[in-house]
Amino acid sequence: MDGAYTDKLAGKIPEDFWERKMADWRSEEHQVKMAIQGLSNAEAGDRALGAQRIFELANKAYSLYVSQNPVERAKLLRMLFSNCSVDAVTVTPTYRKPFDMIFERARLEEWSGREDSNLRPPGPEPGALPDCATPRMCAAVRCR
Repeated sequence: MDGAYTDKLAGKIPEDFWERKMADWRSEEHQVKMAIQGLSNAEAGDRALGAQRIFELANKAYSLYVSQNPVERAKLLRMLFSNCSVDAVTVTPTYRKPFDMIFERARLEEWSGREDSNLRPPGPEPGALPDCATPRMCAAVRCR
């Protein structure tokens, strides 16, 4: 906008062209500001709920597909894939965002570096508990 104004002052562009372009640019700028304001006003909870629904769909996609009628299956496939390529042997899907990122992480087995939150503590070592906690050890002790 500043460059166009400089060109207008220098006489490089006509006045009516500059006014028309400025109106377009101001309108576009207003739309961008409204979009940014809408994004900044969106609550984090809404985004978290959306992400939760995406992961739920990703986890349940196969069972949903198997249990649905052909119309519902087509709708599910349109949500997950943007396109599929077919050769003589295989069908290769092109996933929609964010399912493409989920698929890629699963394909490369790149998951969180943190341990599973549901890990159980390791069990006792064989023979560590009194009164023969493991049958193998009990048989060896009784034989002596």
